[in-house]
Amino acid sequence: MVDRLRTQVEKEKRDQRVFRTVIEEGPIGITRIAVETGIAEHKVRYSLRMLEADGLVEPTPDGAVPPEEIGERLERMNRGIDDLVERLEALKDVL
Repeated sequence: MVDRLRTQVEKEKRDQRVFRTVIEEGPIGITRIAVETGIAEHKVRYSLRMLEADGLVEPTPDGAVPPEEIGERLERMNRGIDDLVERLEALKDVL
């Protein structure tokens, strides 16, 4: 169980690195994100798909960009992360 969680956290960490790069550098393409982050292109492509599905990036002909209402989405993400941390702490106390 812990190994699965660790793997998922690493994927989320990678997605956040890609997301931050899009926010800071967008519009930006897969190859440039890979160069800037050191993440393999196929993993960048996967992360961008996940971020797009979550409504956190938008594809354009010039590359990925953050949506216009990114501030609100970041606030919701941070609240969600805080909630997850609380849940993990509670789980640790049970075990």
